[in-house]
Amino acid sequence: MSVQNHEHPFAEFIKILGKGKKGSRPLTQDEAYRAMQMILSNQVQPIQLGAFLMLMRIKEETCEELAGFVQAAKETIESSAQTASVDLDWSSYAGKRRHLPWFLLSTLLLAENDIKVFIHGAGGHTAGRLYTENVLNSLGIKTALSVKDAKQQLSTQNFSYLSLEHICPKLYEMINLRPVMGLRSPVHTLVRLLNPCNAPHSIQGIFHPSYRQVHQKAALLLNQPHMAVLKGEGGETERNPDVECLVQSVHNGQLSDEIWPALFPHRHVKAETLDPLQLSELWQGKLTDEFAEATVLGTTAVVLKLLGKAENQQQAEEIAKDFWAQRDKQRF
Repeated sequence: MSVQNHEHPFAEFIKILGKGKKGSRPLTQDEAYRAMQMILSNQVQPIQLGAFLMLMRIKEETCEELAGFVQAAKETIESSAQTASVDLDWSSYAGKRRHLPWFLLSTLLLAENDIKVFIHGAGGHTAGRLYTENVLNSLGIKTALSVKDAKQQLSTQNFSYLSLEHICPKLYEMINLRPVMGLRSPVHTLVRLLNPCNAPHSIQGIFHPSYRQVHQKAALLLNQPHMAVLKGEGGETERNPDVECLVQSVHNGQLSDEIWPALFPHRHVKAETLDPLQLSELWQGKLTDEFAEATVLGTTAVVLKLLGKAENQQQAEEIAKDFWAQRDKQRF
């Protein structure tokens, strides 16, 4: 009596990706959607998940694959998140190791000027990095513990940080496979595009320049109305004032590229130590640091342009300077 071994349904996607140089191909958007649906509903064996993630890592994600992954992931997010009042979605997953996350002062500056900023991220998956959640806690800024909590914070202070753990636990579990695999996976890319609250504007930072256009085109496939992506310092959503910054955007179905010039003719030396309390000192005016201040203002200017608050770079930079000059220095 022969035993028939029925092929696991998920094997279809592993075969598409793993048939060698001539036989393999990228997934279509629908295939990526179905694959991620199975992963997020726990219909995949651990060995299959590892194989799938690493095959994707070797070839790198296409915009169609990313869009399919995001579509499936969004279906698992608590529906009440989509009723949150958010102006700007800000992803923060990289962590910082060379410089402090000065961009956090940009988010607080925007929030102080009636722009509702929602940050989502995850920390701890890569050793030696300083993550947003920990920095906010060290500054005495309470992070949200649920979608309901985040909505309340947005309503009262125009700002909230919510960990991916509370948005999509399965993706959070997968992003924390980083030390097990030794490599990042497609999850690190798709979470940046998640936009859990369907904010009309979203901004993302990436580390590898080749991913910038993939993010841009995936946002187009996802019909995101206003999105911008840049090569951020350390991979976070932060303009490095020492170098030219290419911002690639989507506005109502139209792709656009814009170069923001370097703000200094020279490069700054990275800090020897990273003390998060320096963020509050800079905000209070107790610390003078031209690199840090230029980072805050430069990042804020890029966002103001994305939000349509400024018609050009010069105007965006002037508004950012006004915001900074009028900030509430007693905030911390």
